[in-house]
Amino acid sequence: MTTRISSALLTLALLTSAGATAIFAQGHPGSEETQNHQHYRLVDLGTLGGPASYFPNGNDGMLNNRGVASGWADTPTPDPFPAFCFNPSCYVSHAFEVRGGHVIDLGTLPGGPSSQAVWTSANGLIAGTSQNGDSDPLIPGLPENRAVLWQHGNILDLGTLEGGYESIGTAVNSRGQAVGIYNNTIPDAYSMIGDGFQARAFLWENGVMRDLGTLGGPDAVAVTINEAGQIAGLAYTNATPNPTTGYPTQDPVLWTDDEMLDLGTLGGLAGYPTGMNDRGDVIGQSDVAGDQAFHPFFWTREDGIRDLGTFGGATGTTNWITNEREIAGKADLSGPLPQTHHGFLWKDGAKTDLGTLPGDACSNTYFVNSKGQAVGTSENEQYCFFRDPIGQRAFLWEDGGPMIDLNTLVPADSTLILTYAVSINDRGEIAGFGVPKGVEPKNYEQQGHAFLLIPID
Repeated sequence: MTTRISSALLTLALLTSAGATAIFAQGHPGSEETQNHQHYRLVDLGTLGGPASYFPNGNDGMLNNRGVASGWADTPTPDPFPAFCFNPSCYVSHAFEVRGGHVIDLGTLPGGPSSQAVWTSANGLIAGTSQNGDSDPLIPGLPENRAVLWQHGNILDLGTLEGGYESIGTAVNSRGQAVGIYNNTIPDAYSMIGDGFQARAFLWENGVMRDLGTLGGPDAVAVTINEAGQIAGLAYTNATPNPTTGYPTQDPVLWTDDEMLDLGTLGGLAGYPTGMNDRGDVIGQSDVAGDQAFHPFFWTREDGIRDLGTFGGATGTTNWITNEREIAGKADLSGPLPQTHHGFLWKDGAKTDLGTLPGDACSNTYFVNSKGQAVGTSENEQYCFFRDPIGQRAFLWEDGGPMIDLNTLVPADSTLILTYAVSINDRGEIAGFGVPKGVEPKNYEQQGHAFLLIPID
């Protein structure tokens, strides 16, 4: 049960979104259970002519406090690289920006068929990845992917280093500092991005990309950057695979003021960050001793790494942290394997079990804003025990709970069934994804739509 770098960073072409699942009855906004809650206008972001649109699900920086969001959507053109499809739908996709509820196609680098946007800074800079129309000479058939920035609709290729052909943009701050991953030409059987070559973390600023170094091993990845320019990521500490995990030891790291800090683990041989706030506090998940289970962690400079624990079960993870040090995540309950899990909020040493929607077995809290409003997904037992749990109903939790189905807070004639809510900003706007009515939500990756919820009360 070893933790590895999240699947969102394992492929060059796609920081993939989670799926969604079964259709359920939709409540009415005027019902008794919803009368004390905010209601919303649903903006179905649709597609660019293809079958699906996407928001990233994981390190959720796609929606800022100005209501600007970014993601990517399918066009009607089949992917010209079917052996390396950019999306599960295998259609050409373009990054998009949403302003005032309007979707703007951000395009690609010249000659490149597909692009995706995964992070929107507080002042509207957008980071992501675009194909450039060339093929990687080291990997037959693989299109070259480049980390990019969009500003005012213009795209900028951030390039690569050390002769490599691939890079991925993962985050950007308001100062225009962008971070991500590039690969070089040195073969690496344990590549963190799985393409057979060393993966390295980069920082790009003022037109220059530089390598951030490693902890002594061959690979490192930059996951996110805060407004102060601090960078959270992970790195191998050596090049020798461990017999327990099958990979070199992997620790979360923090780059700050040209210093690289090894944040350590919770006793295991693998860990990685899932988020960071503007104070430089880092959250993530780490193997515990024996590497048969993993727990959520919280790291601060004053206290080091802290195990946030579970609800008696084997595993847990974190998804988001606010500047007020409130943390969203999920953790397993006690019981025989496979174990159910509940979303949680952690603050000031106390972890709150958010439970599930009525009749469900599992939940996951993806995001919490500075006002303590949390969003996520809830699912029944069948979908909880998929290899990767599949969300069923998007939820909102606020004012001490209980969680409420977001489908009951939008008009009953809305076009989508809301399966995941993955971000909520301080204005109360919510980003997520779901499926059109009549489509099985388990087909989200092939036919789902990204959405925004705008408060209307």
